[in-house]
Amino acid sequence: MNNETYLKVQLVTIDEDNFEQRIDNFLLTKLKGVPKSMIYRIVRKGEVRVNKKRIKPEYKLQIGDIVRIPPVRVAEKDYRTAPSANLDKVAQLESRILHEDNHLIVLNKPAGIAVHGGSGVNFGVIEGLRSLRTQQKFLELVHRLDKDTSGVLLVAKKRSALKHLHDQLRKKTMQKDYLALVRGEWQAKDRVVQAPLLKITLKSGERIVRVNKEGKPSETRFKIVQKYQGTTLVKASPVTGRTHQIRVHCQYAGHAIACDDKYSEQQFDDSMRAKGLNRLFLHAAQLTFLHPETDEKMTVEAPLDDNLNATLKNLKKA
Repeated sequence: MNNETYLKVQLVTIDEDNFEQRIDNFLLTKLKGVPKSMIYRIVRKGEVRVNKKRIKPEYKLQIGDIVRIPPVRVAEKDYRTAPSANLDKVAQLESRILHEDNHLIVLNKPAGIAVHGGSGVNFGVIEGLRSLRTQQKFLELVHRLDKDTSGVLLVAKKRSALKHLHDQLRKKTMQKDYLALVRGEWQAKDRVVQAPLLKITLKSGERIVRVNKEGKPSETRFKIVQKYQGTTLVKASPVTGRTHQIRVHCQYAGHAIACDDKYSEQQFDDSMRAKGLNRLFLHAAQLTFLHPETDEKMTVEAPLDDNLNATLKNLKKA
């Protein structure tokens, strides 16, 4: 039998980490390497039991439930694709942790690393953290940052924490503040940009976002931090959380972010590279949220990296 193994019957008692999780999603994480179609088949045929009874795929698990998982054949994990904990990019994540407790990790994500693997990316922050924390049975991203954006990223260590933090995101009670260096002089009157955003796939296969009345309602609040000659440092606080929201709202306002390879302009970017900038100038600087266990208000700040700091020093204040 080539690269496959049989898993024995498993009996799993549900604790708070999986409380209210759908049984199909629970099985997908428990049976890594098993096709989705097979998971639905074993549920439908009644081979998966909860408290000795048949259940539907949408059943939500309760604390104390005993789940019987039948023997299934799984593809063995290919360890060549799992990131090594010694890999430079993975090892540096450890030094980027801003706060850690039993419920969450807050990271200052470096620019140039995706939050998770997929679409041509072998691994991202979450896979890297899992390889550093092999004893941690639950690690999930609370939200996302673009690959080229740096700054505060939340990772949950318990399902209950993930649920609590997702509730805050849904109710818009989590405050996210970014710093962006944009083209030209931002006008003080442009405090709020409300423009619907639509995802588009170009003929080349590249995915971009455009302001379009068919798109989803989106809102970002802006504040001028410092004016420089030919450019402005702004604080951007998204009220909604759409893909590329701040980048497109800045472009829409006539002030594209420096070195944005999707939405900026060559001439401005070249002038910024001449000042030493070698990456997108967008940084998630601060995050304010309620701690999932204590409900205490927490504010975490992520310092700018050396390249962004050096670029600002090379600019003349207006």
